[in-house]
Amino acid sequence: MIMGRFALLLFLAFSTVQFLCFAADGDDDVVFYDSFEEPFDGRWTLSSKDDYKGVWKHSKSEGHDDYGLLVSEKARKYAIVKELDKPLGLKDGTTVLQFETRFQNGLECGGAYLKYLRPQGSGWKPEDFDNESPYAIMFGPDKCGLTNKVHFILKHKNPKSGEFAEHHLGNPPVVPSDKLTHVYTAILRHNNEVRILVDGQEKAKANFLSADDFDPPLIPSKTIPDPDDKKPKDWDDDAKIPDPNAVKPDDWDEDAPMEIEDKEAVKPEGWLDNEPEEIDDPEASKPDDWDDEEDGEWEAPKIDNPKCAAAPGCGEWKRPMKSNPDYKGKWNPPLIDNPNYNGIWKARDIPNPKYFEVDKPDFEPIAAIGIEIWTMQDGILFDNILVAKNEKVAKSYRDTQWKPKFEIERRKLKAEEADGSDELEGFQKKVFDVIYKVADIPFLSAYKLEILDLVERAEKQPNLTIGLLVSIVVLIVTVFFMFISGGKKQPSVEKKTEVAETSKDQGSSGEKEGGEEENKETAGAPRRRRRET
Repeated sequence: MIMGRFALLLFLAFSTVQFLCFAADGDDDVVFYDSFEEPFDGRWTLSSKDDYKGVWKHSKSEGHDDYGLLVSEKARKYAIVKELDKPLGLKDGTTVLQFETRFQNGLECGGAYLKYLRPQGSGWKPEDFDNESPYAIMFGPDKCGLTNKVHFILKHKNPKSGEFAEHHLGNPPVVPSDKLTHVYTAILRHNNEVRILVDGQEKAKANFLSADDFDPPLIPSKTIPDPDDKKPKDWDDDAKIPDPNAVKPDDWDEDAPMEIEDKEAVKPEGWLDNEPEEIDDPEASKPDDWDDEEDGEWEAPKIDNPKCAAAPGCGEWKRPMKSNPDYKGKWNPPLIDNPNYNGIWKARDIPNPKYFEVDKPDFEPIAAIGIEIWTMQDGILFDNILVAKNEKVAKSYRDTQWKPKFEIERRKLKAEEADGSDELEGFQKKVFDVIYKVADIPFLSAYKLEILDLVERAEKQPNLTIGLLVSIVVLIVTVFFMFISGGKKQPSVEKKTEVAETSKDQGSSGEKEGGEEENKETAGAPRRRRRET
């Protein structure tokens, strides 16, 4: 243990020295970095808009001495922004966008992405930051309902129309679902390529100019359907039509029902005609504060009739319904090929007035970094926000700032999972000890060997434990009722055991064996209604 801690400290010391040395050499490559080790007041600006009531806090990450920017309240909108010293152009060289997030309380519905704002209009102040503030890139995790992705959205200006459009990465990665710290990296390269990394591993790669990689494509199509072209009134685009010469057959009965009563069905033996399916709860009593004049006449709540549980059914027996072999439904003439079919109409193509060609995207510069989110969860922590011009710088920050935290959290998670497994094994042992004692009860003496055999098999095969325990309980309950009722029928232990053993891989398929005769006897019995609550 001591050697392990010494090795970890040595690794951290070496990594820190390596990071500091690299940072000294690569200061020019770091455009912006915030570790949030110091309070963010005075460096980041809170939105003054009324919608954003969520409280940001300067807080430690759980289990670490490392600070971050914390989403502290549930079901709130949050907005905070940091202006760069000067706008960063993205058109030349490499740009790396990187930051860490941790969902300390999980994430069911909410965003944790960053908006990299382009220069705002005249008169704009950081306090005005909201969801309408135009951005150049939006990047980061978002999860709610059917949405589960690491967004990468580029807002690009069409040089022909002057309009900005959002272009979404077509194959975004999914969001890690645990509570560990994760680092998200977007690398924009000079060859029009963008790479998305999660925890340093490439999860997606795309080309900005590829028609298949972004939705919608950055470069619009050369042609578009003519919006002024209209389908001629006499255009027939029905490929099939009802046969005008078809005649309904004389023996076609449209009124025949879909189902008819099964005349061959026989009421199962033992059906309790005079027993209701539900009875008044004998243990219920009228509440002391019940007022008949105000509350009405008190009636006991209903429960399932216990006598029905041991019988095929209760109440009035009715023959079940079956499919009517003579049912045909409403007659419709068959379809034939339409002799006047003109095909599927579509507008003619015309040149797209918004089409353009470029060798490189016309990226807007980044002037500020903002977090503008709505989330149902608290405990979202942002940390180590980095904008750099060098991939090696980003990797160095991952190795020295993120990875040591992640490794600690992952080891802790594994230890907790191991403890949970030990607790389960301890619980199973207690259950087995109880069953061993129950097997010594005199009225179970004839079945003691079978019970002990099942327990032994459950101990040796943990994956079958639940099924085998259910079999043991069923066996004990069956014998108990036989004992108090004086019955002598032997329970089918082997059959129950087989069901338990096969349930893991085959569902309830084992129940089919030996049950055909019983199914034949009760085939005509309708299923009893379950009590609605």
